[in-house]
Order: sequence, then structure tokens, then C-alpha cells
Amino acid sequence: MTRHHMFNPAGLPEAKGFSYGAIAASGRALYVSGVTAERPDGSFPEGIVAQFAEACRRVALIIREGGGAPTDLVSMTIYTPVVAEYKENLAGIGAAYREVFGRHYPPIALLGVAELFEKEALVELVCTAVVPEGQSPG
Repeated sequence: MTRHHMFNPAGLPEAKGFSYGAIAASGRALYVSGVTAERPDGSFPEGIVAQFAEACRRVALIIREGGGAPTDLVSMTIYTPVVAEYKENLAGIGAAYREVFGRHYPPIALLGVAELFEKEALVELVCTAVVPEGQSPG
């Protein structure tokens, strides 16, 4: 369960795997840089589902380090140079997302880009979380 209010106004297409809006509970904003699945040795997992899953785990790690929980995520922007491959793997990507964030669906946008900084990267996540006041980072 989230302490933030996610909502979907009537009259818009059904929101599947995201919310149209989020009202964050009081707290401190945590801005998460572009996160990929790059390993410490510079390699990447094979395939977009594995890369998305690892990037999600890393976002959750950053939120926890900032004093929050994965459900403190209030916005996610997904960048990928392979939109068609992303769409073909929606079931696996959705399962990978739920493994980390559960059924917590903040506003999410997917943007197709020509390339990412690391040429082996298939996905990069830029996120915002709002963590509770008084929680100590780390």
C-alpha cells in the first residue's frame, strides 16, 4: 500500500500499469538519475526484460537508501531505443515491475529515443520519489 494518492480521472482511456496523476504525501523529494542495468564490470544483462528488472531493483535500492520504500515512487520516465521490443515484452516487463514495486502504479511515461549513453543499454529509468519526513537516508 502507498501513502501517496494515485488517480485516474473519468473520461480518459483505461490506465493499464500506470496512473494518470499522483498527489504525493508530505515528505522530501528524491530525484533519481537515469538508471540502467549496467553491472560494475560494464556489462549488461541480456534482453530488455532482464535490463528493466535490474533497473527497477536499482531504483528501489536508491529510494531505500534515501529513507523511503519502493511505494514512495511517484513518477517514472522510461527511455528506450527499442520501443517495439518493449511492447513485445509487456507481460515480462509488467511482472518485473510488480516484483519490485507491487501493484503500486504512479504516473509512468515511455519515451522512444535514438540511443542511450551506454550503447548496450536497452532501458533507462528516471524517477521521482517522495520519502517520509524524519526518515534517515542510508
